[in-house]
Amino acid sequence: MAFSMHSHSGQFCPGHAKDSLEEVIQTAIARGMAIFALTEHMPRMSDKDLYPEEVAQGDTIAGHPSRHEAYLVEAARLKEKYAGQIELLIGFEGEWIRPAYGPFITSFAADPAVDYFIGSVHHVHEIPIDYDKAMYSQARDIAGGTDEKLFEDYFDLQLEMLETLKPRVVGHFDLIRLLADDPNVDLKSMEGVWEKAVRNLKVVVEQGGLLEINSAGLRKGLKEPYPGRSICEEYLKMGGKLTLSDDSHGIEHVGTNYTRAIEYAESLGVETLWTLQRVKDVGSGEKVTVIPVALLDVRASFRAS
Repeated sequence: MAFSMHSHSGQFCPGHAKDSLEEVIQTAIARGMAIFALTEHMPRMSDKDLYPEEVAQGDTIAGHPSRHEAYLVEAARLKEKYAGQIELLIGFEGEWIRPAYGPFITSFAADPAVDYFIGSVHHVHEIPIDYDKAMYSQARDIAGGTDEKLFEDYFDLQLEMLETLKPRVVGHFDLIRLLADDPNVDLKSMEGVWEKAVRNLKVVVEQGGLLEINSAGLRKGLKEPYPGRSICEEYLKMGGKLTLSDDSHGIEHVGTNYTRAIEYAESLGVETLWTLQRVKDVGSGEKVTVIPVALLDVRASFRAS
């Protein structure tokens, strides 16, 4: 049973992704996905929190609330339309930029239409750290001028997010390494960084969260998906549960590098992945539950383009 816990469309993330939400879903069906999560980026609190590519498209936060509502309506329509072909989960990707985002994210998560959200950190010192080298360098200078210091600040910010929000899925756990001088660095080589990363992994396990193997790292030129091998090995030793995501930003990304991501999971000795599934018994008070999926079943059902 192939699945993805993380996706975006150009319809509701203009400038940041491509294609309509329905086209993305149709592609997921063609790739053999049985469960596919819709997780458009959440509204932001200030125009200064937008990515340059969003600004270039003329995006402003003034239109975010209505666009988010339109997304939830369209997602619900498509969930029903394709119910016999795929199970669609409706969520969003949370942004932890500063503490004020805590109640802001919680307010969106409380919507009855939302099944869950992804807990992610894309900004450090309120600067995007995955957009381009110039912005990454700006954040690094504020942190103290080294990758190691910026990594430490990233994992401290991630801890704030984890402790405040307790997300069901944690997005691209070590995204911070993408634009570092050595993006394939083993975090174990930086003692202070490693201690903070391990600390955060323990919190994820204690909260019962899922850490995604995110194949987007591969299409962005990394040797391994997010998270890197040392992170995954440590997390698995703790009894942590891994899920799988393509973090697609349009139809060309749906299932991209999934075969390599599956091989990566196999190389870690993983036999079972975990996904979220909508709870059938609404009386339980839970919207989604965690279910196991054999890695062999994921491989067998996934259809590469």
